[in-house]
Amino acid sequence: MNTNSFQLRHIGPRTKEQETMLETVGVDSLDQLIYETIPDDIRLKESLDLPEALSEYEYLNHINELGAKNKVFKSYIGLGYHEAILPSVIQRNILENPGWYTAYTPYQAEIAQGRLEALLNYQTMICDLTGMELANASLLDEGTAAAEAMALLFDVRERAKKKAGANKFFVSEEILPQTLSVLQTRAIPIGIELVIGDHRKFDFADDYFGAILQYPGKHGQVYDYSNFVANANEKNIKVAVAADILSLALLKAPGEFGVDVVVGTTQRFGIPLGYGGPHAGYFATKEAYKRSIPGRIIGVTKDANEKRALRMALQTREQHIKRERATSNICTAQVLLAVMAGMYAVYHGKEGIQYIANRVHIAATTLAAALERLGFKQKNTSFFDTILVEVEAEKLKTVAEGNGINFNYVDKNHVSISLNETVGLKEINAIVDCFEQAFNIQDITITEFTNSEVIDENVKRNTSFLDNKIFNSYHSETDMMRYIKKLERKDLALNHSMISLGSCTMKLNAASEMLPLSNPQWGNIHPFVPLNQAEGYQTVLKNLEHQLNVVTGFAATSLQPNSGAQGEFAGLMVIRAYHLANGDSHRNICLIPSSAHGTNPASAVMAGMKVVVTKTDEKGNIDVEDLKAKAELHKDNLAALMVTYPSTHGVFEKAIQEITQVIHDNGGQVYMDGANMNAQVGLTNPATIGADVCHLNLHKTFAIPHGGGGPGVGPICVAPQLVPFLPTNPLISTGGDNPITSISAAPWGSALACLISYGYITMLGSKGLTDSTKVAILNANYMKERLQGHFSTLYTGEMGRAAHEMILDCREFKQKGIEVVDIAKRLMDYGFHAPTVSFPVAGTIMVEPTESESIVELDRFCDALISIRKEIEDATKENPNNVLKNAPHTQEMLTSDSWDLPYSRKEAAFPLEYLSENKFWPSVRRVDDAYGDRNLICSCNPIEDYMEAEV
Repeated sequence: MNTNSFQLRHIGPRTKEQETMLETVGVDSLDQLIYETIPDDIRLKESLDLPEALSEYEYLNHINELGAKNKVFKSYIGLGYHEAILPSVIQRNILENPGWYTAYTPYQAEIAQGRLEALLNYQTMICDLTGMELANASLLDEGTAAAEAMALLFDVRERAKKKAGANKFFVSEEILPQTLSVLQTRAIPIGIELVIGDHRKFDFADDYFGAILQYPGKHGQVYDYSNFVANANEKNIKVAVAADILSLALLKAPGEFGVDVVVGTTQRFGIPLGYGGPHAGYFATKEAYKRSIPGRIIGVTKDANEKRALRMALQTREQHIKRERATSNICTAQVLLAVMAGMYAVYHGKEGIQYIANRVHIAATTLAAALERLGFKQKNTSFFDTILVEVEAEKLKTVAEGNGINFNYVDKNHVSISLNETVGLKEINAIVDCFEQAFNIQDITITEFTNSEVIDENVKRNTSFLDNKIFNSYHSETDMMRYIKKLERKDLALNHSMISLGSCTMKLNAASEMLPLSNPQWGNIHPFVPLNQAEGYQTVLKNLEHQLNVVTGFAATSLQPNSGAQGEFAGLMVIRAYHLANGDSHRNICLIPSSAHGTNPASAVMAGMKVVVTKTDEKGNIDVEDLKAKAELHKDNLAALMVTYPSTHGVFEKAIQEITQVIHDNGGQVYMDGANMNAQVGLTNPATIGADVCHLNLHKTFAIPHGGGGPGVGPICVAPQLVPFLPTNPLISTGGDNPITSISAAPWGSALACLISYGYITMLGSKGLTDSTKVAILNANYMKERLQGHFSTLYTGEMGRAAHEMILDCREFKQKGIEVVDIAKRLMDYGFHAPTVSFPVAGTIMVEPTESESIVELDRFCDALISIRKEIEDATKENPNNVLKNAPHTQEMLTSDSWDLPYSRKEAAFPLEYLSENKFWPSVRRVDDAYGDRNLICSCNPIEDYMEAEV
């Protein structure tokens, strides 16, 4: 065995195992299977033009060499990004722990109680600090959270405002520049008019529906917004505030002003800068808006034993239910980062957070006093961590950069300096030295901190926060380590067993891909540093863009979107810009097949398009005749088709090139949803099928871990005609020559996470990538054959093959009283996470094994499903007291003194032999979703609160 081959480590089945599998499938070779799966006319004729694969050892040397090219300056740029100290206990036990980073979104609550508790802690922390009633967990970054706030306030306008057509949104000129750019992108297509100005001169006119303020302002001034908010409330203008999370330990909570939404980022709660991400944005609002809040909310409910349990609340708001009526397309939450930020608060507690905030503030007042002693004017009258200094900026910049320090150069006469928790007297003296050297001033040394009263009394915090027991219990490393481990043990992740989620591609996240994320050479780079300080990052990002261009067959890539759904929005906005540039502003019809992902119609509406749904035929394929008819009917206004390939039901539709040609013939562009790229890489590509733009879920096909529901990265790749319109950033120019405004806050989105996909592609190379796709298809078809006769596959290709995933039809089991959810819960007893349930067809499960699972694991999963199938046979509609309806079975049940169920404990917990040596125990019984929605509790309340709340 070639021990240097990453491909051999990534792909699960060995060569001999593949031979056995091919025999089961009924083909002579892997190439024959691919021929029978993918239409020949879309097959690539050449292999991917990529460099030869590196071994893991070679790659780690390579990435460390590139990391050394990054210049890690002390960055005091601020603008929403600050160097933070990640506690080692969190780094080692969460960020670097596959038990946390390989978990899936907690849709199956009974085996996700650990991360659900961690997210509930996060929500509680956000509610406490912001003074709001409800928070989600979480959003992508501050800029997109602000855009979601604007969209929510637009959606919840009261009838009089809607009737009057109030569509103006006031944006304070104090807003962060990248946030303004994201707001512009989101506002224009849905008819919101942004008005930017000084909040002190705002006239509160009736044609405004909302406003957003920055707290503190972008250059550090802390304003008292209480009068502004009172006047806005009087005029029925709803207010959002973008607030620095650490400042809220010292500043009055925005909720006390009476605002409607508070947004921001939790990056400075222990999350690496990472050249812009990934970071968890936060969003807090009033309970009155609970059915409009974007993203995911973790709520308290009870299980079948009446015990407290957690789950994702109000799931009917999600896009697969609302579709084109959805006001947000958010699917990914930055869960892993939210968990880390929440744990930062758990570890430090109230007193620790107050200490850190005070230390940062005192450092800022000390620096301000020192510079004033040197004769420089500091202009902020009330500030938390950022001072604004009147100075000849260019002179200072030359000296500061020569000393390895970055400031924010506001204009030629002003510099802002944002301090952070890493700053001590040494760092303050280094800053002062820059001023002394630049202007040849007598040297002074700061020997102690000085705290002057610079925060206005009206905005000082006088309410408590983080009083809950959870934030006052785990302050030693021993206790914290055990608490993290306790939660981890409640969660099933890839380190336990395969997670065969159709459309979600839970594959190996190799350790060598993950290791660089802990390296400060990659972690401590501010997203707005000069490009010459990020040479290593620039090399990786340009190389990754090139790799993705090769994989997709397209001309250019933007890495800015930091989720798949955001990639959808970005792709459609680029199509919109293309039509506008051609003078075709009327082109606003988006055709979407009825089988499409729920985020597709939501994204189209956000991009200002009207959705027209096209039919699918009895085989689940796009109805070509219906598509033609609708394309021709709307040919004068056709903007785009959104299509998933291979299809959502796991089939390479033969008519795909005919479909894309129909759209082009009628003046539209083709957007391909990249959710199923794991079946394309190296064998076909979006350009070949006739698409014009696609997004790629790097957290699916390209190995970024799901992390419990995020981080996600969703870059878009485009054909030549769309290149000019790729998104830019107001601080660091990116994108095309005629770019749309920003999609997310940072120039390259979640740049740190991009290292993972770069490693994946670089270590696999052309052959490894292609072989991975082939084996993903082999694994799916092997499982399909093994399950034949037990479960029927709903759709297959023309030669009876599945792509990389398949839909198993469970609807017939209703006659036995068994629903598909019962199968999902019973799989937990067998140690498995359920496949995708009831999507894209209700009453089915969609299975995707990925290439990184071995034949042993595939067989184990098949054996579990076959065993469950036998249990279904024994079930009756008349007697629901059976092993499926009672699943999952907890350890507490099995060890109870009483057992009155009509089957044995062994049948309940150890139905197959392998479970006796490696048993994963669900920590709660089946949760009651309806109860949790009726009694919405989304913070760490005591159990009595929700038990007494039931109506």
